[in-house]
Amino acid sequence: MAAGKDPRSKEGLRLVGVAEKLAVPAEQLRRRCDPAILPFETTEQVESLLGTVGQERAISAIEFGVEVDSNGFNIFVAGPPGSGRNATACTYVEHAALAQPVPEDWVYVNNFSDPYHPQSIHLPAGQGHELAGRMDELVEAARREIPRAFESEDYERRRNDILTQLHQRQQTLYSQIQENAKAQGFAIEMTPAGILTVPLVDDHPLSTEEYEKLPQETKNELERRGEELRQRLEQALHEGRQQEKEATERLRDLEREVALVAVGHLFDELRDRYQSYPDVIEYLRQIQEDIPEHLEDFRAGPTPPEGLPAALAELQGTSREEHLSRYKVNVLIDNSGTKGAPVVQEHYPTYYNLMGRVEYQARFGAMTTDFRQIKAGALHRANGGYLVLDALAVLINPFAWDALKKALQTRESRIENIGDQFSAIPAATLKPEPIPLNVKVVMVGSPYIYYLLYHLDEDFRKLFKVKADFGPDMDRTEQHVLRYAGFISRQVRERKLRHFDRSGVARLVEYGSRLVEDQKKLSTRLADVADMVVEASYWAGKKGHSLVTEEDVEQAIDQKEYRSNLIEERIQQFIEDGTIMIDTEGTKAAQVNGLSVFDLGDYSFGRPSRITARTSLGSEGVVNIEREIELSGPIHSKGVLILAGYLSGKYAQDYPLALSATLTFEQTYDEVEGDSASSTELYVLLSALSGLPMRQGIAVTGSVNQIGEVQAVGGVTRKVEGFYTVCKAKGLTGEQGVILPESNVKNLMLKDEVVQAVRDGKFHLWSVRTIEEGIELLTGVPAGEQKPDGTYPAGTVHQMVDAKLREYAQRLKEFGTAGGRRETLRRREEKAA
Repeated sequence: MAAGKDPRSKEGLRLVGVAEKLAVPAEQLRRRCDPAILPFETTEQVESLLGTVGQERAISAIEFGVEVDSNGFNIFVAGPPGSGRNATACTYVEHAALAQPVPEDWVYVNNFSDPYHPQSIHLPAGQGHELAGRMDELVEAARREIPRAFESEDYERRRNDILTQLHQRQQTLYSQIQENAKAQGFAIEMTPAGILTVPLVDDHPLSTEEYEKLPQETKNELERRGEELRQRLEQALHEGRQQEKEATERLRDLEREVALVAVGHLFDELRDRYQSYPDVIEYLRQIQEDIPEHLEDFRAGPTPPEGLPAALAELQGTSREEHLSRYKVNVLIDNSGTKGAPVVQEHYPTYYNLMGRVEYQARFGAMTTDFRQIKAGALHRANGGYLVLDALAVLINPFAWDALKKALQTRESRIENIGDQFSAIPAATLKPEPIPLNVKVVMVGSPYIYYLLYHLDEDFRKLFKVKADFGPDMDRTEQHVLRYAGFISRQVRERKLRHFDRSGVARLVEYGSRLVEDQKKLSTRLADVADMVVEASYWAGKKGHSLVTEEDVEQAIDQKEYRSNLIEERIQQFIEDGTIMIDTEGTKAAQVNGLSVFDLGDYSFGRPSRITARTSLGSEGVVNIEREIELSGPIHSKGVLILAGYLSGKYAQDYPLALSATLTFEQTYDEVEGDSASSTELYVLLSALSGLPMRQGIAVTGSVNQIGEVQAVGGVTRKVEGFYTVCKAKGLTGEQGVILPESNVKNLMLKDEVVQAVRDGKFHLWSVRTIEEGIELLTGVPAGEQKPDGTYPAGTVHQMVDAKLREYAQRLKEFGTAGGRRETLRRREEKAA
């Protein structure tokens, strides 16, 4: 019944009829899921759901992105967390990968011409490790065969022949030198300081004293002949050195020949095995040329002398092993166990985890590295297949995003450490040969990240041309309800939980609609549904139930809410004890209860706020107090400005709008955002102008446009329940309720308690389309329809507001003249007296 009207009067009966007409029936406050429509008794009879549900658009995009083979068609999977976006993307990518060929193995080997630039070699899947094993076998065989070959009689005989020939030639040369010297009257003496020529007299060497006694002419002659002899000696010595060099070269050639003969058959076998791989053949050629140059690494070294420290002896052995390691093969990527194309999901995409790295080892106080320390990144492991990444994780890791883009743009993966790029002093380090890249990247993230990258990074739109958009909800059709049941069945089986009976499944379906606050939709945030499956199974176990029933699901929902609603309970206590002033009975002018939603992340709830207005003569228009103190968000400020547009269009057509009005949310100390209270603010403004009191037992939500139509808002379910809780605590009178937009009725998924209260007539919901319908419910006074002459019927809300605004305009006009100002001052003095 409308306040202030006798229901037996004609006007009272009309307003009661309006309230009944606008009332929302209890049947529309929540959409039930009848367990009887489910074609099973328990989820044990339901086949587990494979994949996801309700994401046909996204799945189609993923399938397209996977199948199209063109550069830049990487995939960005956008959707809210918990929607199954990551699991779905991985499922479809893995399915597509199974039908594709296994990519090649990649190995790094030593570059014998430039060790700082290791070479990359690709081989069919599984042959990378095979090549590495064969090279290890070759080195081991060479370590056996080469020493054995040098211990053979043939090698000793040929070596001795070379040395004997050298000895004979040097002996002959020495004899010739001696004969030539004697013929010149000199003897040759070999000393540590070199070869000395000593003069002879009668085949007797002259002493220093004897030499000094010789005539000067004789000394000069001896010096001349001695100089000639020394020149001939130098020529002979040069010839001797050449003979030694030739012999040494012949020995080296012999050693090369013996070594090649010893290991030649090993290389022949490898060439036959890898004749179809030119890179391997070239690598074998380099090794075959290198081994004879480093025979000391294969031949047994001398026995360490006694007394040599063990550390030095060990160092000698370690050094030899390190030298031999240049013949090893570093298997970077091994696809021997891969079926189809690889699918790599990198959960921690740092720069090094994505791009690979060159590691260093500490050796005797120095950091060293070689081609064996090159390690693969996720891009290498996914090469030839798919790489799944979390978009936010890539963006927050330094250098990872830029490196990933560069690799996709150049279509090659280059391994280099970050320090090498930013070092102030260039240092010699490894620069491995880059590897060609053929990978499809699937990035998973929120729509917000997608749009940020699309607008702020011009490379992003070139590299990620396929967007797979996961929606937050899906239609509540019979097919989707059954797939919901399949999802529940899968969770039960995978997590080894209790099966659900049909009533439990039906209650979870309703819970899915409540999550999105839409009777015609179901939430696709299946992670939330999965959590509720676990909790309901737990409470069923606590009660000893073998199956999870509707009662168990209800308890799980209540307990989840109880764990999170501490702040809501505190606010309710403040309202109950009067700390936060909320009236739920009686009538007051220029005051009404608005509704808002507090979102705490894991929990949201509705609470009422008192909204008040004050009006006066002036020209400031409608002033939003929250905006003046910078506690109003832009959308809320827009809603307040719309009120001024409504007043101007509705009333001030033949007179100026001479109004100063203030609006505020009482006892709010945080920012006010959103336009869901704009209709509420308009109601309280109309009440302040008309002087009509409004029912305090009615709370209002809904936005309004400039022509007075009430528009849909969010969170209506929580808002209604929040006001109901307050009314229940203060005492239900049967006249309390909530006014909401008609377009929001489909969003109601209220608790059973609220629905029952409405059914029993203890609480009400009214849906309105216009401000006129709402103001009639709040004031009990007809809004009034405008007549052809622009006026409104007497005694209506619009007529009273129009009269007040005209009065303001007239008084402002009068105040604009000197006489008017004096008259105004006189009236104030009389009123004060």
